[in-house]
Amino acid sequence: MSELRCYRKKKEASVVAVQVALDTDGFSYRKWGSTQFCKPGDWLVNNQGDTYTVDRETFESTYSEVSPGIYTKSAPVWAQKADEPGVVETKEGATHYVAGEYLVFNDADRKDGYAVSADKFEAMYAPVEVGDDEGS
Repeated sequence: MSELRCYRKKKEASVVAVQVALDTDGFSYRKWGSTQFCKPGDWLVNNQGDTYTVDRETFESTYSEVSPGIYTKSAPVWAQKADEPGVVETKEGATHYVAGEYLVFNDADRKDGYAVSADKFEAMYAPVEVGDDEGS
């Protein structure tokens, strides 16, 4: 596994999102090789055509509204390339990944993670340079 590094979302990489503020028990769906679960209050996100849900607490602590319905990930992430295939447990379910994809975490302790293909991750994120707040 490569070294865990800090990254920030590029300014031009925003998402469309709406909160699931409905009287519902939630719902499940298949994605990333596993069953995902959306709870009431979670967020439904369209990220450049890739649609998925994000846990309410995670979304509210890591995203900022740019304009109505448009959000950007304002919090840093910590990521590393996977050397071999595996599964990362997420708040919504689990994500299966292959070697070369990025394991991405919303905290440096690797507690709130997910996987992203290398091409998508590198298009959306830039490394935080040593000496910056999160990179030092």
